[in-house]
Amino acid sequence: MPAKPDELYVALEDFVMRLMNLAESDGMNAMVELDLSFSQARMLFLLAKWGEPTPIHKIAKALGLSDAATGRNVDQLVKLDVVERRESGEDRRVKLVSLTPIGEKLSLQHIESKRTSIKAFAADLPEEQRDHLYRALTDILAGDTLRRHTHQENCP
Repeated sequence: MPAKPDELYVALEDFVMRLMNLAESDGMNAMVELDLSFSQARMLFLLAKWGEPTPIHKIAKALGLSDAATGRNVDQLVKLDVVERRESGEDRRVKLVSLTPIGEKLSLQHIESKRTSIKAFAADLPEEQRDHLYRALTDILAGDTLRRHTHQENCP
């Protein structure tokens, strides 16, 4: 009997949450060592994703924070040498924030630890389950269902 959408939802949520928790716990060690807040870690990943000097007000909007709160987070990250802040060449009132080499390394390490966790999960799966999961995922990715529901362009 085919699975009902609600049944698939429950199983898929459990699977995704477990996989994310596995990858996240491995990936957060460096963030914990620096004692970064959740907002600071999100800012770090957002800057890594955007890959260019970004005005504080744009970061604030993307993270749902006030400009003042974002500025305080930037101050703390500057002290940790994870980001740098400079004036815009076009408007001296605008402060641009970008990752330092340390910040870039930190965000890359976080992503790589997630990849390592996912690779380990894939390697640990019994061959038959791995094959079934691979076929199901490649079929889904080849279709357009995920493209229709993607609303994450601004998410860090």
